[in-house]
Amino acid sequence: MRKHKPTRPRAASISPAAEYRRGRQAGYLAGQEEGYLRGRANFLFTQPQEPLPFRQIHILYVSSGKGFPYSPIDEAIIATLQTLAAKVSVTDPRQPLVSQAQELCPDLLLALDGMEFPLDQIDAVRAMGIRTAVWLTDDPYYTDMTLNMVVHFDHVFTLEFNCVELYRQHGCPSVHYLPFAAFTQHYAPLATRSKVQKEVAFIGSAYWNRVYYFNPIMPRLMSKDTVINGIWWDRIPDYKLYQEKIGLGTWLGPRDTSKIYNGSKIVINLHRSIEDDSVNNNQLKMDGVSPNPRTFEINACATLQLTDIRSDLARFYEPGKEIETYSSPQELMDKIDYYLAHEEERREIALNGLARTLRDHTYSSRLNEMLTLIFP
Repeated sequence: MRKHKPTRPRAASISPAAEYRRGRQAGYLAGQEEGYLRGRANFLFTQPQEPLPFRQIHILYVSSGKGFPYSPIDEAIIATLQTLAAKVSVTDPRQPLVSQAQELCPDLLLALDGMEFPLDQIDAVRAMGIRTAVWLTDDPYYTDMTLNMVVHFDHVFTLEFNCVELYRQHGCPSVHYLPFAAFTQHYAPLATRSKVQKEVAFIGSAYWNRVYYFNPIMPRLMSKDTVINGIWWDRIPDYKLYQEKIGLGTWLGPRDTSKIYNGSKIVINLHRSIEDDSVNNNQLKMDGVSPNPRTFEINACATLQLTDIRSDLARFYEPGKEIETYSSPQELMDKIDYYLAHEEERREIALNGLARTLRDHTYSSRLNEMLTLIFP
């Protein structure tokens, strides 16, 4: 007698009406979570900030002269200085700076980056008794060049903590640690849902250390709803497998970047390396311990930031509360999985990071600190 194989129970079929109700409920919950995040972020963003001192001084601001991507920093500094000083005049390194200084008689000449600055002109301006300062943009990656330049300024401001003592030992008496910040006219939480909706985002150039870091986890990373934007990402060995999710060759402006940050549940930050001699000029191999400008810009958009650990990070954000960190590619992916499954925890860290940024890490707070040091 033939034995019959046991039959498997049929999966209960879901009616179209039940499927509709399930989808509607999921959409409602997602919208509720998004609305809650947007509402709280907007509340934090619209809170009045403590007024900062307004100084009766005239600042001659010298832009980097390099164009994009430095021009958004120029824009942030100029707009902020105009709220802190009675008069701000703007020029660039290609102009006759000595004659401009003679005509304008500013209280301070402030240069961004300074790499394009004719050093004989800064010496001539100093000889007039005008205070001079430079805010360096790329420490420690170009110290081969900045070491010869900084001694020509009265005050040096660097965004890398390790460079402070280096410049002091090189003969600069007034050197200060002053990282960049978030310019909230560029980076801020959107009041409404972003048109770009992603689970994970990374924006930045494919320096070789980033290629080596991401390559082992690319299948797992790109299995998420992930977007990557930046130059050189065709360096990834299996680039063709992921090219639909990679904006190759794009160097996004701040507002487009902010839209992606706002629309992503998680934004990855991975600092560049001092070991890449193809792009660096750092023969001393000065190590980088300070957070990059993206650290503040990502948090200003009320999104969860996952960043590699830098030893000076805790000075600015409390890990696990205002920002999240990782120390290996495996840990990065594990935390992506965790926070995509734990919306409430993700949201609270994002909102705490926003609140801390608005309180301590805007260009207003940074430039007020700079002017307090120059005009005590």
